[in-house]
Amino acid sequence: MSQSGEKVKFSDSAGYVGFANLPNQVHRKSVKKGFEFTLMVVGESGLGKSTLINSLFLTDLYPERYIPVAAEKIERTVQIEASTVEIEERGVKLRLTVVDTPGYGDAINSQDCFKTIIHYIDNQFERYLHDESGLNRRHIIDNRVHCCFYFISPFGHGLKPLDVEFMKALHGKVNIVPVIAKADTLTLKERERLKRRVLDEISEHGIRIYQLPDADSDEDEEFKEQTRVLKASITFAVIGSNQLIEVKGKKIRGRLYPWGVVEVENPEHNDFLKLRTMLVTHMQDLQEVTQDLHYENFRSERLKRTGKPVEEEVVDKDRILQQKEAELRRMQEMIAQMQAQMRMKPGDE
Repeated sequence: MSQSGEKVKFSDSAGYVGFANLPNQVHRKSVKKGFEFTLMVVGESGLGKSTLINSLFLTDLYPERYIPVAAEKIERTVQIEASTVEIEERGVKLRLTVVDTPGYGDAINSQDCFKTIIHYIDNQFERYLHDESGLNRRHIIDNRVHCCFYFISPFGHGLKPLDVEFMKALHGKVNIVPVIAKADTLTLKERERLKRRVLDEISEHGIRIYQLPDADSDEDEEFKEQTRVLKASITFAVIGSNQLIEVKGKKIRGRLYPWGVVEVENPEHNDFLKLRTMLVTHMQDLQEVTQDLHYENFRSERLKRTGKPVEEEVVDKDRILQQKEAELRRMQEMIAQMQAQMRMKPGDE
C-alpha cells in the first residue's frame, strides 16, 4: 500500500521474472537519448550530391551553397564541410552530420585529392580514441564517419582511375556505398550495363564495399525479400530532386522533361527508395561495422605505433590526477596554516 492509499501492482505470474521487458527499456532509453549518424558524400562536382542528400532527408542542408566557376576549379583543393542537423520523426531524434567534400576531382591534377579526406576520417577516429581513453567517457560525441556515398559519373564506361584509387585507399577505413548519379541520363539497358560494369571492376580491383548482412532465419519473409532486393540493386542508380511536380492531381518530387516526368520515389524509375531504405534499415549495422571493424583496426594500429595500451594510458592519467589532487590538498593545508598564523596576535603565542 502506497502513502496515497493506492495499491502498487507487481507481476506475480508463475514462471515470469520480467526481464523479457528489457528490450522495451533499451528502446525507451535509446529514443530518449536520440541517435547519431555521420554520412560522407564524395564525388565530382555536378553529380547532384547536395540535391540527393536534401531529397533523402527532406531537409535543406545547403541553403547558401557557393558554386565555383570553371576557372576557380582548375586550382581548387579539396575541402571538408560538415553540416549537422537535428531531425525528429515520430518522437525519434536523429543527429545527422553530412560531411561534404567540395573540390574533389575538380583540379587538373587530382592525384592526391583524397588525402584530405583520409586525414579527416583518421582525425575523427583519433578524437574518439582520445575521448574514450579520457576520464569522462559518459558523454562522448561520435563524429566517426559511418558511411560514405561515393558518386560515380554516369557519363563514362565504368570506374575512372581516380574512383579506383579513392575506394582502394578508403575501403579499410569507412563503409563505402557506390552510387551512380543522375540515372535519368541513362536508358534502362545502359543503366543495368553500367551497374554490372562497376561491380565487375570493383571485384577486379579487390575493392571492399559495404556488404549488406544476410537476413536471419527467424526474420519475416517480407524483410528477407527486402534484403534480397537491396543486395541485387547494388550499385544504386539514383535521381535526386527537391522540385514538386503535379502529376494526375498528385504532387510528387521529380524532374520534368519534354517527354515526361521522372519520379524520384518511383522504384521503376531509379533506386532512390532502395538507397534510402538501405540506409535507414541498416543504419545500426553501419555503425556497428564502423565500431567493430574500421575503428578497431585504427585503434590497434595506433596502439602498435605508441607501444602503450589505452588501459595503461588511462591508469597513468588517473595516477597523475591523484598526485595533483594530493599536491593541491597539501598546498591548501599550508595556506590554511599561514592564514591561521597571520590571524594570531603576538600576545597569543
